[in-house]
Amino acid sequence: MKIKNLFVLFMLLGTIATAHAQSVQPEAATVLKEAQKKAEKEKKNVFVIFHASWCSWCKKMEANMENEACKKFFDDNYVITHLTVMESEKNKHLENPGVDELLKKYKAEKQGIPFWVVLDHKGNLMADSFNSKGQNLGCPASKGEVKEFVGKLKKTSKMDTKQLQIIANVFEIKKSK
Repeated sequence: MKIKNLFVLFMLLGTIATAHAQSVQPEAATVLKEAQKKAEKEKKNVFVIFHASWCSWCKKMEANMENEACKKFFDDNYVITHLTVMESEKNKHLENPGVDELLKKYKAEKQGIPFWVVLDHKGNLMADSFNSKGQNLGCPASKGEVKEFVGKLKKTSKMDTKQLQIIANVFEIKKSK
């Protein structure tokens, strides 16, 4: 009887450990506070990207920002952080708890992703991914989207015209002839 009870106990502990391991994402508020603290220390702003594992445009946004031609410009001006949201049911454990409330705070709960905001080190909103028509730029790709994106970068960073043009060139999808 004791062996059976021991087996049940180990199975229960294994199930609890697995469930805990799948829900260890940090709270969204904690992620932001850490980024703000780092931004204050480094005299930068915080670039927050709301994304999901399934989102191809999120991956494109991140790849563009990591592109060797412009990565240094982003790194020199922003503490870049990611918050996971809108995951499929099987990947809900990847989401940062509290992220839905942040999307509501930035009036983006009904927007697609990626959605991004730029905050100062105190958490004040400096820019967001809404364009002049109130639509989410997401990962800017068209000439007009990239122009608005670059304008937001210009207002929230110390990047010069040459650096901003390099970023525009990386982000803009060129149409084939």
